[in-house]
Order: sequence, then C-alpha cells, then structure tokens
Amino acid sequence: MSLEEKAGQLNLLTGTMDATGVKDSGDLSAKIRSGECGALLNVFTPAATREMQEIALQSRLKIPLLFGYDVIHGHRTIFPIPLALSCSWNLDLIERCSRFAAAEAAADGLNWVFSPMVDISQDPRWGRVAEGAGEDPWLGAKIAAAIVCGFQGNNLTNHRSVMACVKHFALYGAVKAGRDYHTVDMSCREMEETYFPPYRAAIDAGARTS
Repeated sequence: MSLEEKAGQLNLLTGTMDATGVKDSGDLSAKIRSGECGALLNVFTPAATREMQEIALQSRLKIPLLFGYDVIHGHRTIFPIPLALSCSWNLDLIERCSRFAAAEAAADGLNWVFSPMVDISQDPRWGRVAEGAGEDPWLGAKIAAAIVCGFQGNNLTNHRSVMACVKHFALYGAVKAGRDYHTVDMSCREMEETYFPPYRAAIDAGARTS
C-alpha cells in the first residue's frame, strides 16, 4: 500500500442521505476508486451501500468499505432516548433494544454504528445529555456493556450484528458550563473514578472500535 492508500483507509467520508457529522464529502465515487476512502457515513439502504461497495472493488486494492451511521436509540424502529432508557435500570431491555436496532441497521446495509455514547454528564446544560446514561458511572458502565452486547451479539459474522463504536473521546462530556467543545479541567481521580468506567466496561464487553 502506498502512504496515500494507508491514509485513505483511515478516512471516513460522508454522503448526503442524512445531515449528521461533517458536511458532504463531494464526489464519493472518484475518491473511493482512487483509494481515498475506507468508510462512509450517511450512506445506507442495500441499494446505496451495494453501489458504493462495487465502486470500492474497482479500486487498486479492492478493500471493502465500512458503512457507519449514528444509531443512537433505534434505527427504523425508534426507542426512547438513551437517557430515558437508562431510567428504567432494565439492562436486559436495553440490550434487546440494541439487538433489534442492530438487526434493522444490518438489513439497511450498515455494519458499524456510532453507539454507545458513554459520556458521563453531570451538567444538565450540556446539549448532549440525552444521548447518554446520565451522571452515574456504575449505571453508565452497566448500560455501556449491555448496548455493546446488543449490537455485536456473540459473533460479528452474524448477519444481524453490527460493530459498536464507543463515543465520544474520553472526558468530552465534562466540558465547563455545559458548553459543547469547551474546556475540560480534570483531576486524575475524577477521570479514573467517574469518567473512565463506562469506557472500560464497553471495551471489556468487546466493543471493536472507539
């Protein structure tokens, strides 16, 4: 592989089927053929993913693409937001919701979901509180593991399984004044005891990406 091709495999480009994440990446077909892309966001449905996958097989290395999407609380079937599900303390229910979402996502041409969101959020002003399990690290860790198990199942070769991605970057939810992408001032003890446990639980449960 050339250096450019190696970099290309690390490159996540985005389509136009949804507006989450970065802006439209332009001519996806040309970039995939030239090896500038390893994965796609906001491209789903069997027809759309098959079209992009066939283009990837025309590239020099013929490396298949990964198709990722924000599957936060269901895919086609919508479940309560993660914060609401966490209020149930029903880990079996949460795992089953993720399992159902995995089956729908996989049927829609996806193989990678950007979930669970395991940020501990202790400031209700932060705009992403709804995406996580709240303020408690113990409960957050239990839910993180349940969601990973639900998405990935026992075997990622199962056609109803998708790869989980733990997010966001550690300590992201500890921003000052609840302002997204703001400063974080963190002690080692607070980091280890409050913010890291859900990440560790997700990785221990087998999450393949983060």
